[in-house]
Amino acid sequence: MQLIEVNSPALALQFHEVPFRLYRSDPQWIPAIRQDVEKLFDPAKNKLFKEGAKAIRWLLADEKGELIGRIAAFVNPRALIPGKMQAGGMGFFDCIDNQEAADILLNAAKEWLQKLGMEAMDGPVNLGDRQQFWGCQVSNWEEPPIYPMNYNPPYAQRLLEHYGFEVYFNQFLYHRVINVPAQPVFYRKVALLQRVPDLKVTDIRGIPLEKVAEDFRTVYNSGWGGHSHFKELSSAAALKIMKAMKPAIDPEIIFFVYQKEVPLAFFINLPELNQIFRHVNGNMNWLGKLKFLYHKLRKTPNRMTGIVFGVVREWHGKGLEALMIVHSEKAVPLKGQYYDTVLSWIGDFNPKMLRVAENLGASVWRKYHTYRYQFDRNIPFERAPIVE
Repeated sequence: MQLIEVNSPALALQFHEVPFRLYRSDPQWIPAIRQDVEKLFDPAKNKLFKEGAKAIRWLLADEKGELIGRIAAFVNPRALIPGKMQAGGMGFFDCIDNQEAADILLNAAKEWLQKLGMEAMDGPVNLGDRQQFWGCQVSNWEEPPIYPMNYNPPYAQRLLEHYGFEVYFNQFLYHRVINVPAQPVFYRKVALLQRVPDLKVTDIRGIPLEKVAEDFRTVYNSGWGGHSHFKELSSAAALKIMKAMKPAIDPEIIFFVYQKEVPLAFFINLPELNQIFRHVNGNMNWLGKLKFLYHKLRKTPNRMTGIVFGVVREWHGKGLEALMIVHSEKAVPLKGQYYDTVLSWIGDFNPKMLRVAENLGASVWRKYHTYRYQFDRNIPFERAPIVE
């Protein structure tokens, strides 16, 4: 077997071809959009490189020269916490069901990270947002993945665990049928909030994207401010996020809470994009964009993806998430398009959000593992710390 470093545009194209070779006959597999993957490795598009990030990719070919696997390794400077174990990452691990082949790929990532001073390797991860291409799927292969979650066949878990990876944290995706009522605790919270003057919930129809972005920024900076490694979101960055989301946005399923026009909370949902992306063959070229627009206008998706809740700090624990859920419970069925929703993954290190999902009446739909491989096998293994 031959390990090949990806160091040219031609080899980058082959990197995207590996999943097609491995999974083409799998009825549930939907190829990731190559442009979304490629921008993670592009210093001009991934700002982490300006902060000192590093990345490398490899292909694996068999004796006949046929591609049988791929992998990437990363060092994310934002993930390196002083006084904690220094962990790099590996991701985009796709391989035939062969432990020797898997070990060659994983050893390449491990040795590269060791040379850069890392003490452990987390994976599968990516060099960026945790909500994208993160974790090893370990349950529910009866339905396609939601975008942009990883897809892997069941044997990937065995290959990784045989190599020596241990579960650093579990990731749960929760599912809820739209017309199933939320738990009574949500209605009790809403009843209390009805006494608060000037509170309103609204979708974003008719609201300029610039205002949506600024209101999102206000809630985000307040809600997440004070957390470790928090970096305040600028107006320009917030607008960039919203512009990136704009092609997928359905304004009737994004909700904000206001009090006298002051934004207090948001609940962002998107149409489930893989229900469109299954038609574009992993490439948002001009033809892919036309197909995307056609299926968006045709309202092909009948599932929503719950992306994120956000509540300003002074309103934490006061029930605004319940207010948005109960509002959406009434508003979304009236639209007549969406049948169910899948919430973006929640880690088992965040019991508070797990309880919110359960109170919502949602149930676990799919499970992923984020693994860690410690290079010094004599150090006791510790799982991800619980978020208080």
